[in-house]
Amino acid sequence: MKLRRIALALACAGPLASAAPVPGSISDSAIQDAGYPRTLSEFGFFTGQGVTVPSDQLIGYSLRTPLFSDYAEKQRFIYVPASARISADANGALDFPVGSALIKTFGYGEGAAFRPIETRVLLRRASGWEALPYVWKPDMSDAELKLAGTRLTVTVPRASGRAQPISYAVPNKNQCKECHARSGAVVSIGPVAANMALTGKAAASLRSRTDWKGPVSLGSAPVWNDAGTGSLDARARAYLAINCAHCHNPQGSASNSGLFLNAGAAGDPVATGLYKRPVAAGRGSGGHDFAIAPGDPDRSIMVHRMSSTEPGIAMPEVGRSLVHEEGVALIREWISSLPAK
Repeated sequence: MKLRRIALALACAGPLASAAPVPGSISDSAIQDAGYPRTLSEFGFFTGQGVTVPSDQLIGYSLRTPLFSDYAEKQRFIYVPASARISADANGALDFPVGSALIKTFGYGEGAAFRPIETRVLLRRASGWEALPYVWKPDMSDAELKLAGTRLTVTVPRASGRAQPISYAVPNKNQCKECHARSGAVVSIGPVAANMALTGKAAASLRSRTDWKGPVSLGSAPVWNDAGTGSLDARARAYLAINCAHCHNPQGSASNSGLFLNAGAAGDPVATGLYKRPVAAGRGSGGHDFAIAPGDPDRSIMVHRMSSTEPGIAMPEVGRSLVHEEGVALIREWISSLPAK
């Protein structure tokens, strides 16, 4: 009778939850199979509580010029199945095989004080990339899937010493596509060799597991806020390429704007914004005539939109609640340096 009650209870409970992965082992089935794991721990990316103990199967990296996200710190990792190979095009953009995962955790604080808020994963399945957002529990024991996204009240520390509360937006699954779209398909956008900063074992692992089609140039791109790494022009263009070009490129979601800020568009001054009139900016133009008015940042639509947090004006449209004051200062300085006709 007791066995019957147990069997009945199991039958009524519905499908069993996915078994937890063996500690230190990443679950290839969680990455590749259809469906969406309910918790981040089901992937096995991290071996302990929080995100300070990544699996030794992950390759950790940072970006020399990163995307601005409300001053959040980010921890980035790559996972590739043991027998698989990464390929790289002539520009150093990495193409990952089926079964790979890109893991990016957003939070505030440095080192042991880092407190995660969300982890976004890109899963390379046979059908293409899947983007999933996970939000960390208050006790940091795990992160839960939030397909519909959410908003959280977060206090952002600033360099001035003041703390600023914001409504932090975790994107929903469809919003991830706004930035990660190329010709309608979801793609990875961050890992490009020149902009990746890796050292020691991580650099050696990436080099050895990648089939390079051109010269390997890990970590050669300008750092947007370090004058020792490139000219003002190079650093400004690198900043725009990272913060804007995922949409503003010929295959991106903003392709109809005609404003292209990817590195490959640098040869066409108008396409990159110089004396370019808006296609349909509406009130986003701020009454200005050109995306970039050389020599005059105050008359440039780009500066107007970067300096705003108002919906319909702010650019980028998603991913921030604050103005990146230092980034705006860089672009203002760059536009001021451009010779006017």
